[in-house]
Amino acid sequence: MTDGVYVYAILRAGTALPKGLGGVGSPPARIRTVGQGPLEAVISDAPPELRARRRDLLAHQELLMRLMDEGPVLPMRFGMVAPDEETVLQQLAAAGSRHAVTLEQVAGRFEINVKAFPAQNALAALLAEEKDVRRLRDAARRRPGYEASIRLGEAVTTALTRRAAAAGQRLLRDLTPGARAVAAGPAVPGCALNVSFLVDRGDSDTFLTRARTVADAHREHMEVRLAGPLPCYSFVSSEARPVPVGGA
Repeated sequence: MTDGVYVYAILRAGTALPKGLGGVGSPPARIRTVGQGPLEAVISDAPPELRARRRDLLAHQELLMRLMDEGPVLPMRFGMVAPDEETVLQQLAAAGSRHAVTLEQVAGRFEINVKAFPAQNALAALLAEEKDVRRLRDAARRRPGYEASIRLGEAVTTALTRRAAAAGQRLLRDLTPGARAVAAGPAVPGCALNVSFLVDRGDSDTFLTRARTVADAHREHMEVRLAGPLPCYSFVSSEARPVPVGGA
């Protein structure tokens, strides 16, 4: 017994499905398409008691990446389940023109996500560059105690966060010209910057190399984590509207 229809992606009608690849569930569910005009949705029966198991997360992601080899894809995030096929067809009909435009925008492009966190192993650089933190450090050494330690810890945390935020903005400015669009991601605890870039497929290696170079130049201010190439999650949802930064 299944629990509805699991939806993986929306794509252009006639896009080939990857051979020998299944969907979520154990055993992997058989994937298929349902269509409405020029669009199709890639679906399977939803497994009962669906959870974010590593096996299923990887199956979902691999299918999306393989589909992107065949054409533009509007990826659904893991866990998107519709009550039945008719509901999926109704959604395709209702939003068909918008989906078609978005498919055109992401064609031949990947998403690359960049997160910047405060550098945690740069205390020496912090003390060398932040006189207020040095002053509190020296005061804590002269008169050690709980209050002095608290003040010093708060000052260090504040300075690390501020430095990471400033370095993250420099990273954003440096990387934006190499992207077609930029979308801010949701707030992540401890993260000074969470941004996704829409990058031409042929430029993804160059973009990642540039990101690593900038990250290395500011390693005493921030720790950068890169993810990608990825399906273009951040450029298909109403919550994260892309801001064009280059030519179409």
